[in-house]
Amino acid sequence: MKQILSKLLILMALVSTVNFAFGQDSGSYKNQVKINVAALALKNFSFQYQRAVTGKIAVGLSLRTAPKSTLPFQGSIESLIDDADAYNSIKNFKTGNFSITPEVRFYFGESVFKGFYVAPFASYSTYNASGPFTFSSSAGKLDMPLSGDIKTVTGGIFIGSQFNLTSRIGLDIYIGPNYGSLDGTVSGNRTLNADEQNGLRDGLSDLDDIPMIKSTYTVNGNGATLDLKGNWPGLRGGIAVAFKF
Repeated sequence: MKQILSKLLILMALVSTVNFAFGQDSGSYKNQVKINVAALALKNFSFQYQRAVTGKIAVGLSLRTAPKSTLPFQGSIESLIDDADAYNSIKNFKTGNFSITPEVRFYFGESVFKGFYVAPFASYSTYNASGPFTFSSSAGKLDMPLSGDIKTVTGGIFIGSQFNLTSRIGLDIYIGPNYGSLDGTVSGNRTLNADEQNGLRDGLSDLDDIPMIKSTYTVNGNGATLDLKGNWPGLRGGIAVAFKF
């Protein structure tokens, strides 16, 4: 993650230099739409609309959606969860997501939609998760099917730079930290005997090793319910193609 951050910062510095030397004026355009091409590599579809409100300030709204797929960055997730059993229990989960992110951009170049900027933002996201939770019992390894929704509310700040490829088309590179809260419930139904219930409880207790997230659960003969609450730090960024009009 540190290598990605350093490379993006270097790229933004180069973009700012190119923009200063060769960029065309974009001050006559008050709107732009963008697609985050970097997000496509993660099977995310991210679009944004921005509107200039002054010569150097713009407001924007981003929408992101992703179909269900396996957890991204599984190697990083495994390193964060300091318990092999906890990671093995959830590695086959699939998630899809939707988020909406308003922001305000303050440009420090000669005009809006051009040059270096900072952008405070807020984001509301929903994640739909489903998959087999693997646990041990006297009968061996068993799977409990779980599914549910997780919601996050975060805030943060982007730093970025945009330069013009033509008078109407631009390239925007940005990155920034965010932090907020997580809240959600997942549950599943399966007939369980007493031994299997105890095994499932032991398996769910391993999730206490996930950092910054508190889990509470109930297990009975018909299945389980898992409630999740906690903090949600992250790093957002992108490389977007912009069309001004």
